[in-house]
Amino acid sequence: MAAQWLAWRLKLPSILLLLLAGFLVGPITGWLHPQDLLGDLLHPLISLAVGVILFEGGLTLKLAELGKIGTIVLRLCTLGVLVTWALAAGLLHFLVLFSWPLALLFGAVLTVTGPTVIGPLLRHVRPHGRVGPVANWEGIVADVIGATLAVLTFHAILDADVAQVGLGPTLWGLAKTVLVGSAAGGLGAWILSVPLRRYWIPDNLQSPWSLGLVLAVFVASDRMQHESGLLAVTLMGFLMANQKGASIQHIIEFKENLRTLLLSSLFVVLAASLRLESLTELSWREFAFVGLLIVLVRPVAVGLALVGSSATRAERSFLAWLAPRGVVAAAITALFAGRLADAQLMGERVMPEAARLVPLSFLVIVATVTVYGLTAAPLARRLQLASANPQGVLIVGGSLFAQAVAKALGELKLAVVLMDTNHQTVAKARLAGIQAIYGSALAADAVEHIPLGGLGRMMAMTSNDEVNSLATLHFAELFGRAETYQLSPSGISAKRETSSNLHGRYLFQDTARFEDLERRLAQGHRLATTQLTEAFSFAEFLAHHGDDALPLFRYTPDGRLIVSVQGSPPNPQPGDKLISLLGPEPKDASAKAPAT
Repeated sequence: MAAQWLAWRLKLPSILLLLLAGFLVGPITGWLHPQDLLGDLLHPLISLAVGVILFEGGLTLKLAELGKIGTIVLRLCTLGVLVTWALAAGLLHFLVLFSWPLALLFGAVLTVTGPTVIGPLLRHVRPHGRVGPVANWEGIVADVIGATLAVLTFHAILDADVAQVGLGPTLWGLAKTVLVGSAAGGLGAWILSVPLRRYWIPDNLQSPWSLGLVLAVFVASDRMQHESGLLAVTLMGFLMANQKGASIQHIIEFKENLRTLLLSSLFVVLAASLRLESLTELSWREFAFVGLLIVLVRPVAVGLALVGSSATRAERSFLAWLAPRGVVAAAITALFAGRLADAQLMGERVMPEAARLVPLSFLVIVATVTVYGLTAAPLARRLQLASANPQGVLIVGGSLFAQAVAKALGELKLAVVLMDTNHQTVAKARLAGIQAIYGSALAADAVEHIPLGGLGRMMAMTSNDEVNSLATLHFAELFGRAETYQLSPSGISAKRETSSNLHGRYLFQDTARFEDLERRLAQGHRLATTQLTEAFSFAEFLAHHGDDALPLFRYTPDGRLIVSVQGSPPNPQPGDKLISLLGPEPKDASAKAPAT
């Protein structure tokens, strides 16, 4: 937890500090010996933790996203995985000098990307368009596919030489894994959703019930077919996320917190399991391999997989530079290395180079997370897939005034996302052409479901003052305190008694409260955009519209959106576009301002 907190404070990928903590308490100081502490339970606990993490990842997959990205995801998770496997295995054999069986095994492991690393990285980059959902889907689906390929290769190594196994048994093993995993995942989702839909499980038992069932499905599926549990729990999470009958909000919040705990523990334990001499034995061959994995294998795999697809050149370039490895790769490698060491592969087929698997996997993780973590954001901005200074707005609340603000800002070509907990409100906003999503801004995983591309600030405009304040606190880490706003509280006394650390910046004027804004719209007031010029200045604007005019935003010629807040007059300049709440439309057309 200290490493997680320090990573948050320093704005670094938490995986790097977690691995550093594991190295310190394990191979460097010798304080922690996971194998001695847990014994035979070490590998089963790692497997169960990975299963829970993949179930939580499945909960983030939305079927509606596949309409625009399905073909790209399919190509990356099939042809892209195969190309990555072939190239990585070839480099491992000819450069790192692994035997072909071991090269094929570790090459399959390296086809997985890190969804637990990609998620935070995407939240930092905030890319526009499809690349964010594509990377998220690929990270989770490729994990299952890569893990399955690795398992099939591992059992082929144990049973016989890979060359003697033949294609038939391999395909049959793959088919059994898919069938058993799909059946177990579907059955698990049904068993979980039916009691929730019929309210047979109280709220306080939903999280432990779901956790127990996930573990049961994972173990049962693995018992029927080796390593099919990963597919089962991922599919179970996907089905639960996309069913409509049962509320799973309690489960999502619980799994979000549990994932953080499991990831932290896993990385520390896995890093602590290393031997110091194994780290010092890494040679230039391993470092050269990692470099080629980044600059050659990933770009070639993405390039071949997306030939003829609808992906733009910018999207292909960004995806070609985004393949961090995470906990799944580390956990699977540790499991295989342990089993190979225990089995000793009987006689002549001992592979001494198998001892290099775990340190090499950690080298891959550290290098890919560092390289992609430092370069993904600048690359996205260079490719115009992200903004260096995003001006878009996340609006929490779907009232008439909030929708009017969303439409006015959208007309300026700014990214606007409206979020509300009322399905009808979200539907009406979408019919009005506003990008609206259903969900609670206070949910633990709220950020996971918001398209962050182009968003640079948040405005809480609900009728509940407490919700507005909590929302600004919730998103202050993402957008910064300077860019989190809320409507002024309804009660003057409540506003005075609230510490400045417990709310966002108050929007507009002191009189601009939720009830007042909604009342004005109901009386025929409207939002209007006015182009200020030398001939029609801000002073003339106020003189023309009188006290009814409430300046809300100004949009500068260089593309900056400046929000009007209490204590800071808007001070628009000629050339700015001023968005204001004006009085009812005058009946006499000649009474309008010429530039409005």
